[in-house]
Amino acid sequence: MTLLIPGETCWRAEAADRVAFLIDTEAYFTALFEALQKARRSILILGWGFDPRARLFPDGYDGPDDPDEVGHVLLRLAQARPELDIRLLIWRSALPIAASQEFFPHKARKWFEGTPVKFRLDDQVPFGACHHQKAVIVDDRLAFCGGGDISVDRWDSPGHLDEDQRRIMPDQECHDPRHEVMMLVDGDAARALGEHFRERWRLATGVAMAPPPDAGGDPWPDHVPPHLLGARVGIGRTTPAWRRQRPAAEIRNLALASIAAARECIYLENQYFTSPVITEALARRLAEPDGPEVVLVTTGASPSWFDRLTMDHARGAMVWRLRAADVFGRFRAFFPKTAAGSTIIVHSKTSIFDDTLVRIGSANLNNRSFGFDTELELAVECEGEDARRQAAAFRDRLVGHFLGHTGDAVAKARADHGGLVGAIDALNRDGRLHQVDPSRRTAVEEFIAAYHVGDPADVSDAWRLGRRRDRLIREARALTAPD
Repeated sequence: MTLLIPGETCWRAEAADRVAFLIDTEAYFTALFEALQKARRSILILGWGFDPRARLFPDGYDGPDDPDEVGHVLLRLAQARPELDIRLLIWRSALPIAASQEFFPHKARKWFEGTPVKFRLDDQVPFGACHHQKAVIVDDRLAFCGGGDISVDRWDSPGHLDEDQRRIMPDQECHDPRHEVMMLVDGDAARALGEHFRERWRLATGVAMAPPPDAGGDPWPDHVPPHLLGARVGIGRTTPAWRRQRPAAEIRNLALASIAAARECIYLENQYFTSPVITEALARRLAEPDGPEVVLVTTGASPSWFDRLTMDHARGAMVWRLRAADVFGRFRAFFPKTAAGSTIIVHSKTSIFDDTLVRIGSANLNNRSFGFDTELELAVECEGEDARRQAAAFRDRLVGHFLGHTGDAVAKARADHGGLVGAIDALNRDGRLHQVDPSRRTAVEEFIAAYHVGDPADVSDAWRLGRRRDRLIREARALTAPD
C-alpha cells in the first residue's frame, strides 16, 4: 500500500533515477559546489534565508572576498557562462529576524545588483508568516531539498566537534554545532521542483519563466553515491489559504498517514515539536500494546529568546503528554550534546517510518509548518529489500553520529536489544543524548503553552489565540475518538 497519494499526501509523486541522503552541511555544501560547477542552463535557489558570504569549504580562517563564498561562486559562474540563468528567491524576512542576521538576506541584493544573477525577495505570505522552503535545482535535472539554508552559521561536520574553527563566521566568532539533513534527487522529481520554483517566481514577481532548454549533461556530484535507485518520490507542500492561493496541507496529511501506518519504529528529528495534532496521533499509537517505538531528537533549547519563550514551552507540554501515554515504555525524547557537553542545534526536519518511508524537508512539527508558513518536503518510499536496508542504515547513521558510534554499531545494538529504543539505551553510556525536560515553572509559561503563542495553525487564527486553542483541541480530540 502506498502512502504517497497525489492531491492528498503529496502534490506529485515522480520518479527519480537516484536518491541520496546528505548528513550535515559539510556534505551538502560539498555536493552543492560540484553540482553548481556542472550547471549548463539554470541554477534556481529557494530559501528562508541566504547569505552570499557563506563559505562552501571553510578552513578556519575568514577574510574578505574568500573565493569559496557562495556569492562569489555564483558571480563567477554567471560571468563565465552567459547562457546560465541563475535566480534566487528568498523570503523577505521581518525586521527583527533580519536584524538578527545582520540584515541578510536584504543586503544580498547589493551583491548581485548590476550582475546577471537575478536575486529577489519574496513577501507573498500572510502577515507574520514566512516562506520556509529550501531547495536548489540545477538544469531541472538535479535538486536538493531539506532543512538547510545557505548561510554563514550553518556549516558543520557529522563530528559536531566542541571546538571547530571551520564554523567561523564573518564576525570572527564560531557558531554552535549544528545538525542538518538534505535529500538529493534527479529525474522527474528534480524537474517537478523546477516547476515549483517557477510558480513561486511568478507569484512573487508577476513574471512567468520558461523551463530551461535541455542541454544534456549530468550535474550529479561524482563523489556522492546514490542510496536508492529507481525510487518514487513524493513532493509535499504547505501553502496557507491566502489571497486566492489554493491552500496545500500535504505535509500534514502525510505526517498523520505515516504515523497511523507505522508498525515498528517512528524516528523523528526536528527543531520544533509543538503540534497537538501530531502529539495525539503519536499518543494513540503508544497506547497500543503492539504499536511502534517513537524516538524524537530535537534541540535542548532554541537559539533565539522568542523561540525559547514560545516553542520550547509548548514542546514541554507535548513531551509530557506522550510520556503519560507511554504505558509500554516505547517513547524517548532526546536532545544531543557533544562529547564535552556543548549543545548541538538540531535543525534537521527528517522522519523515518519503519524502513519503508523517508521524509526530508523544511517543515517543523509545529502548527505553523502545517498551515501558516510555506514548506517543501521530499518523501521516498523504499520498496524492495535493498531499499529498506538503505533506509534502516540511514536512520542508524543518524542515531549513531549523535551517540559517537557507527551506524553498524547501532544496527547490532538494535538486533541485540530488540529495537531502536533498546539500542539507544544500551549505547548511550556517555550520556550524549539527554532526556528532554518537559517541566514549566510560571503562569506565563503555562499560558504560552496552552494557547500556542507564536505558533498559528493557519491564517484564520493568526491573531486569535482562543480560536487557535479551541481548534487544536478539537482536531486533537478527533484523533482519539473511536474509529
